Amino acid sequence: MNATPAPQPVPSAQEPGQEFGQEPARAPTPGSVETHCPYCSLQCGMGLRPGGATGLEVTERPAFPVNRGALCGKGRTATELLGSGARLTEPLVRRSPGGPLEPAGWDEALERIAAELTRVRAVYGPDAQGVFGGGGLTNEKAYLLGKFARLVLGTSQIDYNGRFCMSSAAAAGIRAFGLDRGLPFPMADIAESGCVILVGANPAETMPPALRYFTELRERGGTLIVVDPRRTRTAELADLHLAPRPGTDLALALGLLHLVVAEGRTDERYIAERTTGWAGARAAAMAHWPELVERITGVPVPQLREAVGHFCDAESAMVLTARGPEQQAKGTDTVGAWINLTLATGRAGRPRSGYGCLTGQGNGQGGREHGQKADQLPGYRLLTDPTARAHVAGVWGVEPDVLPGPGRSAYELLDALGSDVRSLLVLASNPVVSAPRAAHVEERLRALDFLAVCDVVLSETAALADVVLPVTQWAEESGTLTNLEGRVLLRRRAVDPPPGVRSDLWVLGALAARLGWEKGFPDDPEEVFEELRRASAGGPADYSGITYRRIAREDGVFWPCPAADGPAADGPGADGPGAGAPHPGTPRLFLDRFATPDGRARFVPVTHRPSAEEPDAEYPVLLTTGRVLAQYQSGAQTRRVAELNAAAPGPFVQLHPRLAERHGIAEGDPVAVTSRRGRAVAPARVTRDIRPDTVFMPFHWPGAGRANSLTNPALDPTSRMPEFKVSAVRVERAASEPPG
Repeated sequence: MNATPAPQPVPSAQEPGQEFGQEPARAPTPGSVETHCPYCSLQCGMGLRPGGATGLEVTERPAFPVNRGALCGKGRTATELLGSGARLTEPLVRRSPGGPLEPAGWDEALERIAAELTRVRAVYGPDAQGVFGGGGLTNEKAYLLGKFARLVLGTSQIDYNGRFCMSSAAAAGIRAFGLDRGLPFPMADIAESGCVILVGANPAETMPPALRYFTELRERGGTLIVVDPRRTRTAELADLHLAPRPGTDLALALGLLHLVVAEGRTDERYIAERTTGWAGARAAAMAHWPELVERITGVPVPQLREAVGHFCDAESAMVLTARGPEQQAKGTDTVGAWINLTLATGRAGRPRSGYGCLTGQGNGQGGREHGQKADQLPGYRLLTDPTARAHVAGVWGVEPDVLPGPGRSAYELLDALGSDVRSLLVLASNPVVSAPRAAHVEERLRALDFLAVCDVVLSETAALADVVLPVTQWAEESGTLTNLEGRVLLRRRAVDPPPGVRSDLWVLGALAARLGWEKGFPDDPEEVFEELRRASAGGPADYSGITYRRIAREDGVFWPCPAADGPAADGPGADGPGAGAPHPGTPRLFLDRFATPDGRARFVPVTHRPSAEEPDAEYPVLLTTGRVLAQYQSGAQTRRVAELNAAAPGPFVQLHPRLAERHGIAEGDPVAVTSRRGRAVAPARVTRDIRPDTVFMPFHWPGAGRANSLTNPALDPTSRMPEFKVSAVRVERAASEPPG
């Protein structure tokens, strides 16, 4: 791998619209606290200063290189929930089965949790205790949560909602490159590339400030190709829009690679010098000739040839994927096919080129690096690696055999609730809305012996709990997050939390003490980060050379960033554990070698296969799901912000006029969408911006319009990611408006 100096910001271009989604940069505000947005993986820089209805208002940070001051509507309104009446400000306890949640003191709530966990362990064993985390937790929280599960509870049953977001891309990246980092280059490189293929991503709505990089790409003469079954706001900006049938992205990538080979556009020298496994991948691609791919995907052969021409003619080019190709039961192979395209054309590990994943959640990158994932230890180490176990056990002061082995993946863990897993502790997640086959997951949550939830609001999941603990929000605490570029950032505390609210770190420490662990669980985030540095040292995601001081001084530090050699001096605020010159961080990976034992990237032969569930006579239509501009993830927070809720007040079903006419559906009519797993009802949005064989629903809402009542939990065999993006359904006009 190659370390390069941190990139300079790309000069600002005209902003891509000043609608609800985005505001232009303005001058920095003196006296504001510099921090980061609590939402998506861009982790946009912002300032916070006293003022406004909530006592704190958002200001811009034009100097921060990722968003250069621009903020979407979610970022601009991020402080509204801080003073909202929807906030939880005291613990809630259900004192009798089926009874209401009632206010309680912290001692009662914590004692109840400790007693129930102790009982479950004594009766059923340590693996009957489950822990479910979230991709929005800071690095410190994710780290301490994994430590809490494995040491205090002694359980292997821990995973997190990030498994639903980018795990297929992570698995494919590790398989090909030996390392997973969402983007192996800074966002700024996108604008300077010659061609970008954007697969299953809609940044115009999911991360609006990122859109400038794609508009700047085109302004500089580059080409944007968008792959999406819908004509989204992002697709409208593209030079070429490919609209494949959902679930066929793998065939599309193989068809493009077939044409690259057939037209003699492979980079044979690069393949020979920097890769292995080309013969098998080439043979697999050649079995997917263009006319076959057109029949599978619905994308015309001339468009396939046009895409290959743009991609191969450009001096530099990259492929970026998001949830579209990843949230499939063949997501790892699908991403692998797109990676093969970048390798065959000599793009990966070259300037302004390669493969990257647009990570979704705020700390989707860091959240999967430091131990809350079922198979991992801090530093992105594998739990099955004896050397990794010995290192982390040494930091934690225990013997390696104390650490349990890998546990169930997220959906498998949720599916086991009430049977093998009898208690569950949930932090920063709302699976009642966000999990596939959500009605079944809700049933499993209700079947638990005991459920405890830490949250800032009474989410749909928290409403089912036996104990709910009110915890701090982003502006009320400090901690680090790692954005989609691998840039480790510092979120700073700007305001005190309401009386009665505690941090997740404090909660874990208080529970650990009640369960017999008086030490090792501090509530000071910087103290936790110092331990995280030691635990990650030498691992794939090495943070040991990163400190709070460095992050603040440099506006973030890219991992891997090992500590300098020399005598230890790793107290809080030190510039590094070593006395030597600090490592500069690694903005761009793979320029010299890949993170594999031989330094070469690996081609992996893959072949197209049907989705886990194909349309049939009973369920003839395909459902795909996603997000809208004004809401975020399960909506637990954004649905409580007035401006955001006014912009996107409820679910809908997007369908093509031909499909609507066939079923007698007009704009605004209630539409019932039914799959083998459930039924959802929402108003119709009739538009030619979607394929006639496909309907789309956003997944932010509970109740009658809950899209995840329909989705398929079929799992990718490698990443264990569910197939959110492809479900066979039938549609019909509902008899009446959906309730509520």
